Amino acid sequence: MQRVAIIGAGELGGAIADALARRDVARAILLVDERGPIAAGKALDIAQSAPIAGFASQLTGASDVSMAAGADVVVVADRAGRGEWQGEEGLALLTRVIGSARAAIIVCAGAMQRDLVERGGGELGIDRARIFGSAPEALAGGARALAALAVNGSPRDISLSVLGVPPHHTVIPWADATIGGFALTRLVDEPARRRLMARVGALWPPGPYALAAAAASALDAMTGRTRRFVSCFVAPDLFVEEGGRRARTGAMPVRLGAQGIVGVLTPTLSQAERIALETALAL
Repeated sequence: MQRVAIIGAGELGGAIADALARRDVARAILLVDERGPIAAGKALDIAQSAPIAGFASQLTGASDVSMAAGADVVVVADRAGRGEWQGEEGLALLTRVIGSARAAIIVCAGAMQRDLVERGGGELGIDRARIFGSAPEALAGGARALAALAVNGSPRDISLSVLGVPPHHTVIPWADATIGGFALTRLVDEPARRRLMARVGALWPPGPYALAAAAASALDAMTGRTRRFVSCFVAPDLFVEEGGRRARTGAMPVRLGAQGIVGVLTPTLSQAERIALETALAL
């Protein structure tokens, strides 16, 4: 990957820039914020850690979104001192982004940017496979940590996905969850799973560093560094809706590639989980 532009130099934007730089995901990383000196300062601070951290990505800061022209990926984060891009301001930003970087894949990294994914594809006509939100993967990471605690294991051995619309309509397909290759349901009974679900909902919204790690995981998958499925906010057009009913944007496990979303996985769901997911995605 040649160039990544991060829109917003707030706490989340800075954390994403640092995470991507340390992974050497892109040759050049641009941090853009209306407060240009803050963006430039954070870019310089991260760049100065390159000899110690051992990465070669070039980091720069700018104040104009048009500088994102030519980027392979545009990550929408948070503004310095003003929070995540969302609502009408977020939609106006997407309009400017596609005007400057029409061919770029857009990753909405914030926890409150599900609507940006939906409106970007619907109102602005962005290819649904080229815009998605990475925040659900941060929640999935928290769910893996809680599941690991429940079995006195390691989160690295836990495999599970998060579906639906967090926090109140979160669905975990327990039948497909595993630990070390074994079914997690063998070790965690139904009452324990219910207690876990109650705790998972309380993890939303994830903090900036968890969100940054989730966005970095998505870019790892796009560049082929990993072949993992990633839980992302995706438009309803990309997954099958039973009965032909229109649904809203929600979290689903997806496979990512250089062109964005390559495929959406439909997990094995119990009757209760299926009803919960349909309820979460219903308009």
